[in-house]
Amino acid sequence: MRERIVTPDKFSEDDEKYIASLRPGRLSEYVGQTKVVEKLSVSIMASTQRGESHEHLLLYGPPGLGKTTLAHILAAEMGTRLIVSSGPTLQRTGDLMGILTNLEEGDVLLIDEIHRLAPAVEEFIYPAMEDFKVDFVVDKGAFARVINVALKKFTLIGATTRAGLLSAPLRDRFGIVHHLDFYPPEELARIVIRSAGILNVNINDESAYDIARRSRGTPRIANRLLRRVRDFCQVKNIETIDSISVADSLDMEGIDSMGLDDLDRRLLTTMVNFYNGGPVGIESIAATLNEETGTLEEMVEPFLLKIGFLKRTRNGRQVGDLALKHLKLKKKGGSQQDML
Repeated sequence: MRERIVTPDKFSEDDEKYIASLRPGRLSEYVGQTKVVEKLSVSIMASTQRGESHEHLLLYGPPGLGKTTLAHILAAEMGTRLIVSSGPTLQRTGDLMGILTNLEEGDVLLIDEIHRLAPAVEEFIYPAMEDFKVDFVVDKGAFARVINVALKKFTLIGATTRAGLLSAPLRDRFGIVHHLDFYPPEELARIVIRSAGILNVNINDESAYDIARRSRGTPRIANRLLRRVRDFCQVKNIETIDSISVADSLDMEGIDSMGLDDLDRRLLTTMVNFYNGGPVGIESIAATLNEETGTLEEMVEPFLLKIGFLKRTRNGRQVGDLALKHLKLKKKGGSQQDML
């Protein structure tokens, strides 16, 4: 799979370490998601005052918006440990059993991409969430016996980018559910300024906003772009990041003023040049671009749909008027012709 600087997903260990170094440690430092932070502060305070574990929490929304960060913050605010796992790695009940039995009182267990839990593991976790116990089967056949194992009270945080794939029984066992949405540029600019301070980088408000506008509403992308701009300014001996250095560095990376990269622009221009802007099926687009349909559906389309550059109709995908204006394209027909 291609590595795209504007992907909200994690794409390297080094990149993830860099992003982790910029994470806020407390709710008071967290920028954005105001309603979620307010509700979470209340539930954390209430649990702390009662001396109880926090309720099981489900966080859902697009990748890169801060689900893992909020899990770290909740554990820090509760004064407990955070143990991190993921749905794809928990394929057997024994995998989860080892984690659950090693949890201490009040610990927080984060399962990322929880919608990808194996069915057997999902059913195994139900009594753990409700009654803080699990039934473990030893041996097989006539010699099989069930051992009831008591667990210490813990908090399960489920994080998912696809809440619709969660089964109803699992979803109903979470006491609190929060949805994280894309960030407006103003909040992303505050995140960029905060991250620049941690990195000891000089940046003005206008430049921070320029980076924010290209960040596709996602803090992870904003911090990644800041890193690229910082490196550019360091090599060019620019002491303070300004709008010109932001434009020059990100243009060099192929990121335009709306946060589109080469693949985004190729998809839109191909639809106009080959299919007159659509409607056209995703399979046809993928074949023309020589890309996988999954790559386009998961990595390209969501942002283009969000900003109105792409439309989904009953007959297929269609380029929006905003995209035509931004890319200076015109559909063919009559006096209109391709202006690229």
